[in-house]
Parts: sequence; C-alpha cells; structure tokens
Amino acid sequence: MTIPPRKLLLRALAGERTERPPIWLMRQAGRYLPEYHVTRRSAGGMLGLCNSPQHAAEVTLQPIRRFHLDAAILFADLPQLAAALGQTLEYRDGDGPVLSPPIRSLNDIRQHLGLARLHDELAPIYETVRLLAASLPPEVTLIGYAGAPWTVATYMVEGRGGGSSDHAIIKEWALSDPDGFQPLIDMLTTAAIQFLERQIEAGAEAIQLFESWAGILPAPFFERWCVRPVADIVEALRQKHPDVPVVAFPRAAGLLYDGYAQATHANCIGLDSAVPIGWASENIQRKLGRCIQGNLDPQMLVIGGQPMATDVERILCEASHGPFIFNLGHGILKTTPPDHVAALVRQVGAWRS
Repeated sequence: MTIPPRKLLLRALAGERTERPPIWLMRQAGRYLPEYHVTRRSAGGMLGLCNSPQHAAEVTLQPIRRFHLDAAILFADLPQLAAALGQTLEYRDGDGPVLSPPIRSLNDIRQHLGLARLHDELAPIYETVRLLAASLPPEVTLIGYAGAPWTVATYMVEGRGGGSSDHAIIKEWALSDPDGFQPLIDMLTTAAIQFLERQIEAGAEAIQLFESWAGILPAPFFERWCVRPVADIVEALRQKHPDVPVVAFPRAAGLLYDGYAQATHANCIGLDSAVPIGWASENIQRKLGRCIQGNLDPQMLVIGGQPMATDVERILCEASHGPFIFNLGHGILKTTPPDHVAALVRQVGAWRS
C-alpha cells in the first residue's frame, strides 16, 4: 500500500525544513474577495454567516479555490466563544462585534456566564469543520482556532470587538484586582480547551491560538494572563491529541516573544510584522528548534508589485533556514487586491530553499 505524503504545512509544524515554505494568510477568507460579500449577503449578515455551516464552509473554501494555498483556516469569529458562555453577540455597523452585558466583576461572571451550553451554542462551528474536512483538497491542511483567553476577555469586558483605544476598562480590573479577574481567565481557558478539542474531533489538523491583544500588558501580567493560559491549553491539547500541532500568535508582544515561545511550548510561533525575522530565526528556529510563521506587513500586500516582491524575498531568505510557514504579520486588509495575493502565492510557491 502506498502511504500518501504528509501535508507540507504539517511537515513544517513538525519541525521540518521543507523544500519550500507552506503559505496561508490570516483573514484569507474575507472582505477583500468579491465572492465573500455575495455569500455574506446570502447568509443575512455576519452573525448568520458564522452560524451557518454551509455558508461558513463556503467562504473558507473561496481562497483555496482562488489561490491554492497550503492551509484553510476555519471561518468563524473570536467573540463566538464569549457568546457561547452567555453573552449576547450582535454586529453593528461601525462597531463590529458587540457583546452584552459587558463582564466587569466577579458577580457578572457568576450571574451571566457558564459552561453548560457551550457545545450546544458552538455546534454550528463543529459542523463547519466537518464539512471542510470532507471538502478540502487532500494536500490542504485544515486549521481550527480560538482566541486566547486574554484576548477573548478583552472583548467580553470592553463590550466590543476592538475594545476601547487604550483598553482602560479591562486593564483597570485585571491589574488592580488580579485575583478577582482570574476566574474569567480560568473559565475561558477551560472553554478554549473544550472548544478546540471538539474542532480536532471534527477534523481540524492543526490549531492556531490568536492573542490579538498581547501587546497591551506589562511584563508580569503578560506572563499571568497570556503565557500561563496558553501553556495550559497547549498542554491539555497535547495530552489528548499529541499529533495535532499548535501555533500561538502573541501579536505585539515585542521583547516578550522569546519567553513566550519557551514557556508555552507551542509547536510554532506566529510573528507580527514588527518582529525582526532574523532574530526569530536565530532564537526560535535554531535555539528552540521550533517553527516560525509570518510576517509580511499586510500593507505591503496592498501595495504589491516590486516593493512587495522585494520584502517577500527578504523574509524568505532570512527564515527558510529552518521550519517556516509564510504568512502575514496580521490579517489581510479589506483594500487588498486579490491579484496581489495571487502574485504572493506564486512567488512563495516558486521559492526553493
């Protein structure tokens, strides 16, 4: 019997230096694609899109059909986990996701949140994963994901997806009363573990944890609210699903990236655009033997042409000495021309390390 070759992205996540870097892009399914808008309207808006497995699977597949990427990432939205715990989620023009009531005390946690209906509320997402597992081309890896506990907590406390510009509300609670804030992180850690385990059981082959707001915490609290919960999630998933790799993305963590990579034990560390790729290659790839993922500036993808090609070449030259996945330093911007994405995929696909 012929054993099929292992998928390129999974080989990189296992620590292998591949013949070319696999490529996928954060927010590769989304507003820059005209077909996405057609599907979103058909679903009745963002909430309907996220909760309709057929529509969510369709938008997940759209960039795979267009660009032949090496991975598809489940289309869902980070605040859906908060809604599954008891908050009400709606989408408002100009505000994005809005969660109510905001959670701002231990009493709010006790009164409004709980794990009892978690999987009932998230059932459409599990069905989306099952549909994708049955639909994707055999060489494409299916990535499941969740927001890391601190990031989901920012949405829950601030009451909306982006939070306030300075995140003053959550920082005041978390920094002034850390023991009172801890139960929210504990609940979110438990919920994330269960949520990701169910995605894996439905067919996800790799997991990404998004820590979108890692950069707003001072170092001692970063260790408590970002590092420890992610380390707990990685360990729990590894105990039950040892062959499913985890990518952790602590956006804007700056100098704290190094300790984060060591302490979380994630298989791969996602890099934002401010992280020097040469530093990451030396300190994460070589010293720790881990895969790195990143980190083209999304604005460079909007610009395209020779400036983009030159920067892509720089990243490839600096990162391809070890296990590496090409990606952006954050999500694709809605003003990105699809032709620029196609050019990027061609350039990375033609690279030989």
